[in-house]
Amino acid sequence: MDTVIIKPAPSTPASFSAPLRKLYFLRFAFAAAWAALLFATADTLGPLSGTLLVLYPLFDAACAVVDLRSTRATGGAAARLWVNVGLSALTGVALGVALASGIPAVLRVWGVWAVTAGIAQLAVALVRRRTGGQWPMIASGAISTLAGTSFFLQAGKDGANLTNLAGYAFLGGVFFLASALRLGSANRND
Repeated sequence: MDTVIIKPAPSTPASFSAPLRKLYFLRFAFAAAWAALLFATADTLGPLSGTLLVLYPLFDAACAVVDLRSTRATGGAAARLWVNVGLSALTGVALGVALASGIPAVLRVWGVWAVTAGIAQLAVALVRRRTGGQWPMIASGAISTLAGTSFFLQAGKDGANLTNLAGYAFLGGVFFLASALRLGSANRND
């Protein structure tokens, strides 16, 4: 008598990319709205800009959790996403504290987060590159590390403001949009 072993069907790229695509569209919309609001208040640290600054990394952490659950990420991608969750949550708290010290402190915290989150994003995208639609995420992760260094250095200059953070968020959103569109075209080619 032969033993039949039934294994669950492997996740197809289409079933993997559909929830990721929706998440990427959401991230683009959030980043665009967030950037517009921050740009309008970028000269000072007030209640709105402070709330926005703390909200952005917390939203990033929540998106990483949704990514983990909806794509059922395992292995390397899951570990890297959990690192991102921790970094982003910690950054939200650190930004809340940095708000009391002014824009230079905020830029330093944001800069460190942009570097570390960029590395985490790059690592996740490299693990996922065979699923399609990840080249914009690879580029975004690499650019984030460079931008983070720039923010940290900008903190020491006179007249530092939050305008560049709005541009950073919007560009990151554009990369999410590009990745979502690439995921959609990859699904149609299956």
